[in-house]
Amino acid sequence: MGAVTSSMAAKFAFFPPNPPSYGVVMEESTGKLKLTEVPEKENVDVLKLQTKKGNEIVAVYIKNPAAILTVLYSHGNAADLGQMYELFTELSLHLRVNLMGYDYSGYGRSTGKPSEQNTYADIEAVYKSLKETYGVKEEDVILYGQSVGSGPTLDLASRLSRFRAVVLHSPILSGLRVMYPVKRTYWFDIYKNIDKIPLVECPVLIIHGTADDVVDCSHGKQLFELSKQKYEPLWVKTGNHCDLELFPEYIKHLKKFISAIEKSTVFRNGSALCMDQTDKPRSSTDCRPRPSTDQREKSRQSTDNRDARTSTDRRDKSRANMDRKSKSVDLSEKANNNSEQPEKARKSIDRFGDMMRSAVLCNIDCFKPVGANV
Repeated sequence: MGAVTSSMAAKFAFFPPNPPSYGVVMEESTGKLKLTEVPEKENVDVLKLQTKKGNEIVAVYIKNPAAILTVLYSHGNAADLGQMYELFTELSLHLRVNLMGYDYSGYGRSTGKPSEQNTYADIEAVYKSLKETYGVKEEDVILYGQSVGSGPTLDLASRLSRFRAVVLHSPILSGLRVMYPVKRTYWFDIYKNIDKIPLVECPVLIIHGTADDVVDCSHGKQLFELSKQKYEPLWVKTGNHCDLELFPEYIKHLKKFISAIEKSTVFRNGSALCMDQTDKPRSSTDCRPRPSTDQREKSRQSTDNRDARTSTDRRDKSRANMDRKSKSVDLSEKANNNSEQPEKARKSIDRFGDMMRSAVLCNIDCFKPVGANV
């Protein structure tokens, strides 16, 4: 029974587009690989990587000269690199990151058959290429897993402890839990994310649509609760399983997250800096209460005479005036910064949304219910 259920779960977990949406050719003049059916870009490397399972998978590495971090993106179960290509290039541009995306075994032009274990070997091969070919350090890598891609993402993140961060986009608790509301983990289940996420040491961002009718939002919320290093999640109101990129808050929240991650302290004494404490706007620190100072003021007021209280009041007023001036300067600076390129920022977000509307993001039929035609 367990083997049958496991086989069935795997059957409903993988839907590689058929035929693939792209091809791979080699330029005779340069010997470099390139994808067909997608726009050619100078900052994109096309790779064929060998996995420890003996498969050859296709990957793309998108370079951004302003990048500090690199995103390793594991896509959903009903898409391939040709369909994800535009999203990948736009994310690299707008987030100012390098981005490595790949096709699982049996997807696109990758050889072999899709399976849980093959996807684990696939992401290992891609990560190995990042280190050996591009010299990327583990602590400069953000793992990004969408839907089924949350499986290989969390598997790798649970085994290596120094990744900079993890992003889980419409993630699953496990393969079986998508189909059945089971309360425990069975040995024959696949992608047991619910058991692996407590082992992840780096900050975790969860993005999930509240109207997801494929993988219920409760999956994302439970994974958030089980995370060690929580970052403010994004619950996209009315967002479904495959359309979150179309919402303006998606790219805005990701930009905020990347910015916070770039500024974070990386693994001092074996643990990451808590992102809840670092990702605060400057205005919040300006207004942060100072209980120890207030207590000293109260004590001083109760023991000093009236002249001392008057002096203290004057100092408080003086300090308050200085705080107001400081806030005024901050607000003025923010206003100036915001007024410098407001149209550029607005157009950037609009352009991202337009690009995503024109791109084929993923097949909405992913995780088809039992009995559906495959």
